[in-house]
Amino acid sequence: MNSRERILAVLNRQPVDRLPVDLWHTPEIGEMLRRHCGVSDDLAMYRALGLDKIVWVFMDYRELSGERAGAQSGAGAEEGGSRTMWGVPLRDIKAGEAHYAEFGAAPLAGYDTPESLDDYPWWPSVDRFEYESAVAKAQEAAREFAVIGPWVSFFEIYCQMRGLEQSLMDLVQAPGLVDAILDRVESIQTEMMKRFFARAGNALDLVFISDDIAGQTSLLMSPAHWRRHLQPRLQRWCDLIHAHGLRVFYHTDGAARRLLGPILDCGVDVLNPIQHACPGMELEGLKRDFGSRVIFHGGVDNQFALPRGTVEDVRREVRYCMDTLGAGREGYICCSCHNAQPGTPIENILAMIETAQS
Repeated sequence: MNSRERILAVLNRQPVDRLPVDLWHTPEIGEMLRRHCGVSDDLAMYRALGLDKIVWVFMDYRELSGERAGAQSGAGAEEGGSRTMWGVPLRDIKAGEAHYAEFGAAPLAGYDTPESLDDYPWWPSVDRFEYESAVAKAQEAAREFAVIGPWVSFFEIYCQMRGLEQSLMDLVQAPGLVDAILDRVESIQTEMMKRFFARAGNALDLVFISDDIAGQTSLLMSPAHWRRHLQPRLQRWCDLIHAHGLRVFYHTDGAARRLLGPILDCGVDVLNPIQHACPGMELEGLKRDFGSRVIFHGGVDNQFALPRGTVEDVRREVRYCMDTLGAGREGYICCSCHNAQPGTPIENILAMIETAQS
């Protein structure tokens, strides 16, 4: 089986020659691995390592004219430009060997009523997403690999625009404002997805919904607030994605156990990143309670095992994930639990890949 066939077989719960192994990594780790493999592009690196990479195709966004031309990047903070597509300013941060584009001052901090949102100058236009270039990337990757895109989110974007502390206060103090902002966030991305899906055809397999709703030890919001503001929106997106024959890949870090059942009820097909260092995220329990309902992606600890452990620590960690989340040789795509960070020994990354392939 090639990488694409292996991933699609797991998604369809069909027999595989072995469980797939993916890798999430920062640009610095990508550069290190390309150098190790003696190649110049990511697809060649995935081939050389034997990775069953789910290739990310995220949507670029550009202003077309005027003084803001080229100022806005894609959805995330690593796409280049001085602001995200939502108008959130970016600032460069250096932390050890790592270089990050972090979010700056929250641009919606002073917009405290639903009516005031009409005056915000940075709402994205669905006409300015670079659909054709994203489709071309997807078509190239889909010859050998499964493809995921675009990146869409509700609460992560809300927090970027309002600031994390204010966003959490809004849930309690200003639910009407929360709905008004999320209505716009949902509407813009829904139309963007419809246009992208119509163009991408069979080159796209999954859609990446990233919406962190938990921290290291607990939820970031109450289940009641999640059900009020996020559950119906997630349900609508899952229905839209499934209507186009695609799978929903849902990401939330942290101790999200209390909300996993309702999240899966919305129609999530793949759950990531399975941060089992967090309370309630023990692998045996997740497999027992949810293994028949969802494909797990991730699991391999990148707080200790990958960055600080020995090669044997990594091998032990991978075997544990494969024996629990991948019990019965089904329902699991082995991967680093979020991005492998700069400073992670290459020996540990190679050990993760090789152990999963053995």
